[in-house]
Amino acid sequence: MTSLTEDHKELNFGIDGNINNCDEIAKHNSEIQRETSTVVEKGGGGGEEKEMAPLAGSSIHRSSSRPQLDLSGAAIQGNFEERDPAILLPNQSDDISHLALDIGGSLIKLVYFSRREDQPINDKRKKTTTARLGISNGNRRSYPILGGRLHFVKFETIKIKECLDFIYSKQLHRGGMDSRRWQSKGPSTENTVIKATGGGAYKFADLFKERLGISIEKEDEMNCLVAGANFLLKAIRHEAFTHMEGQKMFVQIDQNDLFPYLLVNIGSGVSMIKVDGDGKFQRVSGTNVGGGTYWGLGKLLTKCESFDELLELSQRGDNRTIDMLVGDIYGGMDYSKIGLSASTIASSFGKAISENKGLDDYRPEDISLSLLRMISYNIGQISYLNALRFGLKRIFFGGFFIRGHAYTMDTISFAVHFWSKGEAQAMFLRHEGFLGALGAFMSYEKHGLDDLMVHQLVERFPMGAPYVGGNIHGPPLGDLNEKISWMEKFVQKGTEITAPVPMAPPGTTGLGGFEVPSSKGDTLRCDASELNVGVLHLVPSLEVFPLFADPKRYEPNTIDLSDRSELEYWYTVLSEQLSDLVDKAVASEGGTDDAERRGDAFARAFSAHLARLMEEPAAYGKLGLANLLELREECLREFHFIDAYRSIKQRENEASLAVLPDLLKELDSMTEEARMLTLIEGVLAANIFDWGSRACVDLYHKGTIIEIYRMSRNKMQRPWRVDDFDVFKERMFGSGDKKPEPHKRALLFVDNSGADIVLGMLPLARELLRRGTEVVLVANSLPALNDVTAMEVPDIVAEAAKHCDILRGAAEAGGLLVDAMINIQDSSKESPSSVPLMVVENGCGSPCIDLRQVSSELAAAAKDADLVILEGMGRALHTNFNARFKCDALKVYLLLFHNYR
Repeated sequence: MTSLTEDHKELNFGIDGNINNCDEIAKHNSEIQRETSTVVEKGGGGGEEKEMAPLAGSSIHRSSSRPQLDLSGAAIQGNFEERDPAILLPNQSDDISHLALDIGGSLIKLVYFSRREDQPINDKRKKTTTARLGISNGNRRSYPILGGRLHFVKFETIKIKECLDFIYSKQLHRGGMDSRRWQSKGPSTENTVIKATGGGAYKFADLFKERLGISIEKEDEMNCLVAGANFLLKAIRHEAFTHMEGQKMFVQIDQNDLFPYLLVNIGSGVSMIKVDGDGKFQRVSGTNVGGGTYWGLGKLLTKCESFDELLELSQRGDNRTIDMLVGDIYGGMDYSKIGLSASTIASSFGKAISENKGLDDYRPEDISLSLLRMISYNIGQISYLNALRFGLKRIFFGGFFIRGHAYTMDTISFAVHFWSKGEAQAMFLRHEGFLGALGAFMSYEKHGLDDLMVHQLVERFPMGAPYVGGNIHGPPLGDLNEKISWMEKFVQKGTEITAPVPMAPPGTTGLGGFEVPSSKGDTLRCDASELNVGVLHLVPSLEVFPLFADPKRYEPNTIDLSDRSELEYWYTVLSEQLSDLVDKAVASEGGTDDAERRGDAFARAFSAHLARLMEEPAAYGKLGLANLLELREECLREFHFIDAYRSIKQRENEASLAVLPDLLKELDSMTEEARMLTLIEGVLAANIFDWGSRACVDLYHKGTIIEIYRMSRNKMQRPWRVDDFDVFKERMFGSGDKKPEPHKRALLFVDNSGADIVLGMLPLARELLRRGTEVVLVANSLPALNDVTAMEVPDIVAEAAKHCDILRGAAEAGGLLVDAMINIQDSSKESPSSVPLMVVENGCGSPCIDLRQVSSELAAAAKDADLVILEGMGRALHTNFNARFKCDALKVYLLLFHNYR
């Protein structure tokens, strides 16, 4: 039994076999362990409950005076299954550009927006639910331009023609119109203005006019850098990270303590900017020794043709052949009197003075590493000295010099740590090179990005990689056939997609005391940061779940994948079940040759993702199990596998609905208290029908579904490993002089299709409805494994309602039977209950759920809810096991180890 607060209780009913506490959740057995968990929470404190305020600092706002979109008549547009439906703005007349650039001396960075224009569907059920919950598109102050995506792309400046071709091919200068639908009679670009920053905005203005017919409007570079940095630090939860001795650690920035900070932008040169707030900053220093210095000297000294080639050389270098160390001066000894170790660099390139050697006598690899360390140390030291001038403890480094290169970040971090004696902290940004381009994009007056909140942004990582054999091959791929072809070529080319990183912590005995970096390979993936930057989805319909007891302390992931053993376990699980998943996905598409080809490409793509994460677990940001499982589902959707378990779900729904009437009769013959225990046992028993598990499939083949269900229910004997049923029963039925008080509204987060929802959760929902509680079934917005979706639940309820007056009346009251053609024998019989049963989508397409980003439907339904029921391992154990709510909460899950799919 878990500890209970005075007012709101968390109750767990659990069978977990060998698990004694939460820390042991991830201990893995080779065989399925069937045990149960039920948790009921009544969280929060005493006193009057208040509406939850938005997360502190989550609103991104620069200016209330800037014009916004014309939102009159705004409406959600698109297929109900879409995670990020477009928003139709019928009265928005002004053209809004979807492209901004930062044209530097070395690289061109693009930020562009894309949207999907779907045909609206006539979903009467959703309209009824929306009306009942009081959801209105007009109740938000503003949206971004439309639900859509921000893409980040870069080109070398010397290949600017490739950049222009890319812009033209996607018609970004015409507002992003699909080039395949664009015709020469399309809208003129004569008056089109594109925002750009960087020196190239002046240098190449005529070229853009000549090639694309557009004008470049120059934006101030410092303004853009600061605006981009502030946006990212507020909008992306795990944007900033530290990098010391090969270890990357993400830092959650307190939005109330973000300012002031020092922003060090390392491009061709280096600018140091003190940032005091939104739009409040000053350039306080800089140095002409930056990325251009490294590339320029490196090109002269090593004959390298590109920045990436120069970085790659440094991976194999040994600077001790060129740099003069303290030990070289003092005969291998430390200079202990002033705290310098023998390995400290006394003079970069100092050995070249005393040795009778020419340039050709030194290895290019050693030259590159020595040069990299010299410049990185210099930047780190100057940055710290400027931070010291203004009393700043936090320094953010950005710019494409860093390049996601582990050794560069380690060197800068060590310099800051060394000179500050650990008091100052060097931090880096995942979108390091795109600050200026993003700031330029935000400068469009009518994008509305100022008012975006952190929960409205979702970063995803498509496979459309711009790499072939380690070489840049243009921008991210968008066409499905291109992606499939690229994956086929990738398999032939090897594993250049992963970048080598230090595998053992280097020594840090003093400034310059790093050993030669070790890595698994000799090639550095071009632009090592590229895969670290995904596509930023702007989803204005996402909101924060309003029932958190303490939103600042909420962490969805129970399992910590920064633990190497945990990561390896899940890597093994996902890899082993990949072939089975591909078979199901291909079968769901009819087993055609096209489906086979897409299935093979998906398997290769997801394997590449896994390999990348095993090489560098922090490559895609802070990794949790929820992120990993969503990555798999997104990868399936990327190769157009919408619902891999479609046929399995249909078969199991039909089988379960066929035996539901017998189960309901059995339940109705029991007393209230006996029925409640049986219902909880039934939820646990039905949750075993997770058809992603081979063992469950084997069980299905050995008996009928009702026999397996009853057998499983009989085995759910108390006490469970985590068992709060008695407290739950007291809350439901009262005790002594304390009379029961029915809940007003219950949110039931459902899990699997088939027996799980039909024989488990629907009977529990029916019991709550019988007791006068409104019930909202919360289901996935998009398919994931065999989880039931919000699109599928109304049909299941309609079929169940044929056999139950309680479900029929509640479904009618909740608008679930609006479109359902059901044959009810006694249709004239008055509904025994007007308490509504509703269905809402949860806003995600994963077996897990992050309650910081849920659908507006769910957020609206939650505001009047006083009971939350989370069912299934993904939602109640792998995520949200530690979540605390300001209302009663029940967490019910069955643990299936090893073969879970």
